[in-house]
Amino acid sequence: MAKAQASARKKPNAIVRFFRETIAELRKVSWPSREEATRLTIIVLVVVTVTSAAFGILDYLFAQLFKLIIGLG
Repeated sequence: MAKAQASARKKPNAIVRFFRETIAELRKVSWPSREEATRLTIIVLVVVTVTSAAFGILDYLFAQLFKLIIGLG
């Protein structure tokens, strides 16, 4: 009988507890609607594209500048 009470009070395995707590936290999350997720994804893609283009142009300009400075151009 003492073993039954001890096992009833025993905490669950750490991995099981982790997954239970994770699921509980995910239920609290306010998930975006499909439209909101789509709109935010498009915004991120546009910002990444514009930033990549700007860095590409700057890289090209600096490369040309350094070629000019060291006399390879």
